[in-house]
Amino acid sequence: MNAAASRDWAFPQPYGPRALIVVLALFAVLFYSGQRVEVGRMMSQTAQSVAATLGLREAPRDAPSLGRVLGNLVPIQLADRQEIGRITDFDPDHLPPLAYLEVEKSTEQALNPETLKLEARPVERTFLVQPLGYVGHVGIKIVETLEIALWGTIIAVIVGLPLALLGARNVMPIAPVRLAARSVVSFMRAVPELISALFLVIAYGFGPIAGFLALGLHGAGVLGKFFAEEMEHADPRPQEALTAIGAGRLAIWRMAILPQVMPSHIASTLYILDRNVRMATVIGLVGAGGIGQELKGRYDMYDYGHVGTILLAIFIVVLALDQLSARLRRQFL
Repeated sequence: MNAAASRDWAFPQPYGPRALIVVLALFAVLFYSGQRVEVGRMMSQTAQSVAATLGLREAPRDAPSLGRVLGNLVPIQLADRQEIGRITDFDPDHLPPLAYLEVEKSTEQALNPETLKLEARPVERTFLVQPLGYVGHVGIKIVETLEIALWGTIIAVIVGLPLALLGARNVMPIAPVRLAARSVVSFMRAVPELISALFLVIAYGFGPIAGFLALGLHGAGVLGKFFAEEMEHADPRPQEALTAIGAGRLAIWRMAILPQVMPSHIASTLYILDRNVRMATVIGLVGAGGIGQELKGRYDMYDYGHVGTILLAIFIVVLALDQLSARLRRQFL
């Protein structure tokens, strides 16, 4: 570079007027969109809740507050309390472990048939109290949620793998078949689990069937796409060698493609399993079984202590699953 060229050289500007116009346009769109979704009100209410929690200001009594919502979840509910008159075949001599009977005395207004007036009468009710009864009930629902997620993943693999074989270019040479398989995969992936669960609840009734079918169908769409792309990115040289000796498509897939993509297939399947556990709690809100169905019922009855117990159990399960998934990935990948 000569001296004249050296004097004329300047460091190029990373951002020009066009980039500035684009950034300003994006900010304008975000500002307009933020007003539509009430971002300002969200920030104001959150700031008021934080200030009230820290004691910097007095919280309005009737205004909704994040701190008040969280406060309703505490203390969490651990015990289960049932009136013995509502328990079928109750035997006071054979109580569950750690359970005990509790007598509650109160008064209630009743109509006197002689005077036709309301009179206060003493009422005595006996309750069966199990100190950790609700924890056991939540545990059963958590196990059902894990079963829904597991069977949803199994169905996703069973349905998604054949669709991936039909949609992969290096496995299926017939273009119309590939197009049909990819269309089915796209449709399954496009329908959210919550929407399909609504229709499956109508078809199969409330319970886990609708849950694992909804998770399985959506998961099949995701795995069908992932599996097909992983197959298409496999090293073509082993496939060409088997093709040269006259091997069929399935033999090429089994001996040349599958050994290469198996770690990726396992990683994709673990991702779907991890996602299904989280989604199994959501689809339960529409009656598709699991802990989500219990959560919806307790929320509708304003049993916020029970809701707090459920949320804590979901957090523990998700945390444990993350650790297990990380170990499985280190072992297989």
